[in-house]
Amino acid sequence: MKPKLIDIGVNLMHRSFHEDRDQVVARAEAEGVSPLIITGTSLKNSEEAARYASRFAGKLFTTAGIHPHDTKNCQTHTIEKLRKLALLPQVVAIGECGLDYNRDFSPRDVQKRWFEEQIRLACELQLPLFLHERDAHYEFMQTLKPYLPRLNKAVVHCFTGSLKELQVYLNMGFYIGITGWICDERRGKHLAEIVKRIPLDRLMIETDAPFLTPRDLAVKPSEGRNEPAFLPHILRKVASCLGRSIEETTEATTKVAREFYGLSIH
Repeated sequence: MKPKLIDIGVNLMHRSFHEDRDQVVARAEAEGVSPLIITGTSLKNSEEAARYASRFAGKLFTTAGIHPHDTKNCQTHTIEKLRKLALLPQVVAIGECGLDYNRDFSPRDVQKRWFEEQIRLACELQLPLFLHERDAHYEFMQTLKPYLPRLNKAVVHCFTGSLKELQVYLNMGFYIGITGWICDERRGKHLAEIVKRIPLDRLMIETDAPFLTPRDLAVKPSEGRNEPAFLPHILRKVASCLGRSIEETTEATTKVAREFYGLSIH
């Protein structure tokens, strides 16, 4: 039996998985990666994810939210539709939501408005938040601060920031998601050094597939597509950086993810 890992961030509804989505889920499970949590990034995408996950009770869960890139498409009914989605048993968090000032695909004031709307929804429903932040640390933090007393829990997904930013998030009570970015000997070097500052009871792992394929995979995937089946590779790198055993790191990150999302796993 392979050790069980939980991938807390898989963009499984991405077009690159259209041809073999079921096989991707099966390959992940064969590598001990189950359940998967599918990331919702738009209203349509969140609805598709919830529909797909309903076929795999206990094996697939989803988030429901609007990525900052997509907030320009939000309408008056968006939050009400997210609220309905969030009542489904397979939907375990609000997000992916936050601020992205790196690409500015949506105007910043629009990003902020809909980020705050989703924070309010998470507070109302007492669901965890699945957060995205890029080049927007200060405003991201200032937007969240007033809601901290009412927030259930929050994870900063795909963390790639500085030690100072990490400390701020930990002081705010947030959890941290680490991806294959840590396997990149160029961009991920600092992350490999500071990951040991994350308490084990706040650490989760994710692939962010099909993105962020670990650069140091021995066998490169065709077309460079990342898959949840590669999560054990990321786990091994994280364990090495922490100076802990693979078994201890597996047990800890899986326990944290299960408790964070309140997963009932079949």
